[in-house]
Amino acid sequence: MRRVCTECKTTNRVPVRHLADAGVCGKCRAPLPPHGAPIEIRSADQFDEIIAGSRVPVLVDFWATWCGPCRAVAPEVKKAAHSLAGKAVVLKVDTDELDEVARRYQVSSIPNFAVFHGGRLVRQRAGAVDARQLERWTVAPH
Repeated sequence: MRRVCTECKTTNRVPVRHLADAGVCGKCRAPLPPHGAPIEIRSADQFDEIIAGSRVPVLVDFWATWCGPCRAVAPEVKKAAHSLAGKAVVLKVDTDELDEVARRYQVSSIPNFAVFHGGRLVRQRAGAVDARQLERWTVAPH
């Protein structure tokens, strides 16, 4: 994964296990905050790498561009990602582009949210929810 320094605009590589960690820019040593935005997943391999390598819970938003409720809940997912920075990682999986990942977790209706911890699925639910519910649900004991 990559994180751009706000000071010098250098792109820094960040290992998956450190996505929720604060760091420093490799060039100018400016602070790099924990990842605080949803990560758009582009491949099943990228999804699997993050799920397996994350040291914090991972909230996954299974969605599609044509889904009205998915588009309506997107700002809530973004708010949750910002609030969960440092405590969890938030992923967005387009079920049309990555249908094999959606099938693997039996996603039959969207929006659908799943929480993974330690590389395994710990809870899953379908339906639109607000940022507070997503935050509570993500950090709840597993």
